[in-house]
Amino acid sequence: MEILHSKKLGKQASTVSTQNFLSVAEIREDVIILKNGSIRGVLAVSAINYDLKSSEEQEAIIAQYQNFLNSLDFPIQIIINSRKLNLTHYLEMLDKKERDQQNELLRLQISEYKNFITQLVSVSNIMDKTFYICVPFFPIENTKKGFFSNLLATFNPRKNVLEKTESFETYKSQLFQRMDHVTAGLGGTGLRMAPLQTQELIELIYNAYNPNVFALTELEDVKKLDLK
Repeated sequence: MEILHSKKLGKQASTVSTQNFLSVAEIREDVIILKNGSIRGVLAVSAINYDLKSSEEQEAIIAQYQNFLNSLDFPIQIIINSRKLNLTHYLEMLDKKERDQQNELLRLQISEYKNFITQLVSVSNIMDKTFYICVPFFPIENTKKGFFSNLLATFNPRKNVLEKTESFETYKSQLFQRMDHVTAGLGGTGLRMAPLQTQELIELIYNAYNPNVFALTELEDVKKLDLK
């Protein structure tokens, strides 16, 4: 059988860091900085049950969404993240409730309910869907700078973003303005949105590149989103 690559090549490939294949350079101040110098902000978006709306409400939602799309002068990315629901902590909570319950009848009901949930999870895949909108900004889009300044930023965008705090603050401000525009534009459809903070962005990126350990890994100090 033909060997496709040598052992030496295999050793060299194994020493390459995974980060070399990622487009993310850094995450700070609620912003994702990519290796090409552009930045990203991410909005967590709630869901609405469109089928339960009346025909008038459905038409209003479609019209509002159409107006939102027509108002955009920059690209956005809509992300739907579908994962198997992790009920480990929920089952642990039921265990604690069962131990602490003094009423024998209520303890029996909690035990039966816990067994029902355990069996349900074992025979079916219960999926949890989360929705995000990724908003980009590129340094060359900065209209406050002159042509030659933008040209220099194009040749070395990563250095321009990472090393120049003033430039980064300007880009971040314009990125947040875009995110506010998206939030206001979709607010009329009944959707609620909240920008992801630094720790939440780290968790999102980590879970995206580690799907096999998604159900078992949780980063510390990750606050729940407050979708207002």
